[in-house]
Amino acid sequence: MQASVLTRLPAIGPKGILCRVAIIQLQQQQGQRFMSSTHEADLVVIGSGPGGYVASIKAAQLGMKVVNIEKRATLGGTCLNVGCIPSKSLLNNSHYYHMAQHDFKNRGILVDNVKLDLDAMLSAKSGAVKALTGGIAHLFKQNKITQLTGHGKITGKNEVTLLKDDGSSEKINAKNIMIATGSEVTPFPGIEIDEEQIVSSTGALSLKSVPDKMIVIGAGVIGLELGSVWGRLGTQVTAVEFLGTIGGMGIDGEVSKNFQKILTKQGIKFKLSTKVTGARREGNRILVGVENVKDPSKKEELDCEVLLVSVGRRPYTENLGLEDMGITRDEKGRIPVNEKFQTVVPNIYAIGDAIHGPMLAHKAEDEGIVACEGMTGMPVHIDYNCVPSVVYTHPEVAWVGKTEEDLKQAGVAFNVGKFPFAANSRAKTNNDTDGFVKVLGDKATDRLLGCHIIGPGAGEMINEAALAMEYGASCEDVARVCHAHPTCSEALREANLAAYFGKPINF
Repeated sequence: MQASVLTRLPAIGPKGILCRVAIIQLQQQQGQRFMSSTHEADLVVIGSGPGGYVASIKAAQLGMKVVNIEKRATLGGTCLNVGCIPSKSLLNNSHYYHMAQHDFKNRGILVDNVKLDLDAMLSAKSGAVKALTGGIAHLFKQNKITQLTGHGKITGKNEVTLLKDDGSSEKINAKNIMIATGSEVTPFPGIEIDEEQIVSSTGALSLKSVPDKMIVIGAGVIGLELGSVWGRLGTQVTAVEFLGTIGGMGIDGEVSKNFQKILTKQGIKFKLSTKVTGARREGNRILVGVENVKDPSKKEELDCEVLLVSVGRRPYTENLGLEDMGITRDEKGRIPVNEKFQTVVPNIYAIGDAIHGPMLAHKAEDEGIVACEGMTGMPVHIDYNCVPSVVYTHPEVAWVGKTEEDLKQAGVAFNVGKFPFAANSRAKTNNDTDGFVKVLGDKATDRLLGCHIIGPGAGEMINEAALAMEYGASCEDVARVCHAHPTCSEALREANLAAYFGKPINF
């Protein structure tokens, strides 16, 4: 490689200057061309989101020379900059504010004149983002990863061109290329986002004031999380959902119904099986037209100060040079790959939101790791059935594996085990008892097929179920593991006990 060639050459000539003839001769011997503006790499990763930055680090740990290209000024992609991380900061701190206003007195804590300092709350969010994005930059230096800023475009089987904002460009020669470009907000036809009054998830993270009314188009994970944030801070939130259920794809039907009841009790209004037909401005207000999906004659117009468009995300796979390489995207803009994450060009890989599967940061991370391992000849394996999902509302909702609906459709006989947090000692002492744990076990083998949790700490607890499923555990296996008392995770044990034995102990 270019760098290794230069470092091995002795200093010759006047004042120790390297003799150019010697450089050229040595490069010719090794079949290299001298190009001062060209980087050389074993792997070029386009994108530094959870998939891209983790893949870059893993590849470097495996001994590869890595170049990472990121179009943003900061690393971390959507997740760290305008997604998972800032939203969790607001969810956490808005929950504290809501508790101070409505729940502290029930706990013997009297606080007068509780006020919101929105600027400080947003500053805390930005502080977390800055620390974590800076942390990735530190990890890149620690692992000797070359980081380049600009748009990466594949211009050859072993070449990526870095297009910079100033109009200049650089070439990077690469043994392998990985596309980890993530996704972008799906636009809503006819509604133009300005990120101030009509916002996507990005704008909803940085509103300058608390709106009196907010309409959320879409009652999926992102819409419910951000709707919860502003609802806690004093906004009247109405979620409009085309489907008849909330929570998005993959959520268990029983959990979804319980989830809706709890959020309704918290003050969020829902209009399900309802289609948004358009939105218009009237003064400083937004008027949103809706109609019933089953009976379009039932129309109404809803008023709000802020409209949040949250109808999903789509792969960011434009202007990557894919077509020139013979890589054809599917109807959703995703890049087809094989089980090793190779495209039709074997040394060009793709992972994360740019390919099939759920758009989850942790799924992208795992794909990045195993794809890099595959490049070195290691085995490649991911069981997508064991990838958990979490909704970070309060209570949290989490699931992994099959739902009841999935198993019924597949004709699989199964047992159901449930345990309510109202009967869990830790949840009771915390006065946080909404929800339950539900597990599904194979009727013939008792193998754990799915786990669905709504309740305190669901996002942490679900990982135990994911681990159990990854290793093919039975419900009895989980039930016979000693769980510390008192903990909310005892509810998971009790649910597994109910699934395999028919009865829990404490309910």
